[in-house]
Amino acid sequence: MSAKDAYFKAQELDLDLVKISPNAKPPVCKIIDYGKYRYELARKEKEAKKKQKIVEIKEIRLSPNIEANDLNTKITAAKKFLAKGNKVKITLRFRGREMAHMSTSKHILDDFAEQLSDVCVVEKPAKQEGRSISMILAEKK
Repeated sequence: MSAKDAYFKAQELDLDLVKISPNAKPPVCKIIDYGKYRYELARKEKEAKKKQKIVEIKEIRLSPNIEANDLNTKITAAKKFLAKGNKVKITLRFRGREMAHMSTSKHILDDFAEQLSDVCVVEKPAKQEGRSISMILAEKK
């Protein structure tokens, strides 16, 4: 049907002529109530938003001279975060003279990831970013 005929038919029915896919050859139009159409689209969008899960990134900060018990406490906290479905960013921060020993302290992050290997995978490996080295862990699927 031509666009003019469709427009007149929409006027007769007291409805709107709405282009559904304007890029198609020929363009696809529908005769509908535009206000109701927009309301339905908004409802569908709202429903889709309800069903999606937002993944947060929780950060755990370590220092290069951390003791074993403190490290175990941080590992327990990371397990809780991972169990809730969040990602965990482990940051090893260096201050002052600790900067000279950055390369030798990387093993702390490796040990951390190794102890959590049963519940998580390394999503982003350890990388130096300024005065810190960080990596991101995600829950195993």
